[in-house]
Amino acid sequence: MSEQAGEKSGILDALTRWLPLRFRRGIPVVPVVRLSGVIGAVTPLRPGLSLAGLARTLERAFAVPHAKAVALAINSPGGSPVQSRLIYLRIRQLAAEKKLPVIAFVEDVAASGGYMLACAGDEIYCDPSSILGSIGVVGGTFGFPELLKKIGVERRIYTAGEHKAQLDPFLPEDPDDVARVKALQREIHAIFIALVKDSRGIRLKGDEGKLFSGEYWAGDSSIALGLADGIGDLRSILRTRFGDKVLTPVVAPPTGMLAGLFNRRAAATSMLGSVDAAADWPDQVISALETRALWAKYGI
Repeated sequence: MSEQAGEKSGILDALTRWLPLRFRRGIPVVPVVRLSGVIGAVTPLRPGLSLAGLARTLERAFAVPHAKAVALAINSPGGSPVQSRLIYLRIRQLAAEKKLPVIAFVEDVAASGGYMLACAGDEIYCDPSSILGSIGVVGGTFGFPELLKKIGVERRIYTAGEHKAQLDPFLPEDPDDVARVKALQREIHAIFIALVKDSRGIRLKGDEGKLFSGEYWAGDSSIALGLADGIGDLRSILRTRFGDKVLTPVVAPPTGMLAGLFNRRAAATSMLGSVDAAADWPDQVISALETRALWAKYGI
């Protein structure tokens, strides 16, 4: 009898997993949202993470029937502070509305804006080799005034507004311009610090000068500093928390006939605009190099 009961239970379990989520009563579900890549605009052909691109995916994840929590699988070296914060805020808003806990899992890296995304989790788990932190602000440009002199080119620029041409790469660097940029960076940095403090609270340990210096750490050191809560991968942690039968469907951007139609239209538009795209190739190359450099900074 026990063998027959076991076989029957196994068959029922197998059949249940084929049912739509709304019919799987009694089986814990934790939808997974993947947040992977540079945050913000990268290139037209390779857009980064943004609220506009993720809004529907996040809403679908928090609307999954019988969900016990929402998991975030994060792998991002950062990017736009604005898009990072917008995504963070939307996740926290949905978590409050649906009364669902959010658990963040860091894969290779959650640095700078990527760590801001991780802070959307009520808990943060990582691998021992994951990179976390880089709570700071960085910006840079190039200067070419000497090059122009060598090739005999004169820079002519006309503005309305005293500081409209600040940080022009073809003009000598102005200390006043640098001071204004640094003041702006300090303001953005303060917003980032406040967000981390609000998210991590009393779990943060150590000197603030170190925590918020822009430095980054591997998994165990991040835990010691209170930037993460433990070592563990998504599957293991969720099975321990919710049982071996927990379902972890990945909630991806919508697909199907309409999505395919829009993609075909986008492809056609891209082909029609190929002349413009060819003209923009220097920007594409520079953006690709900057993206590569952002990942390489963390050894990835």
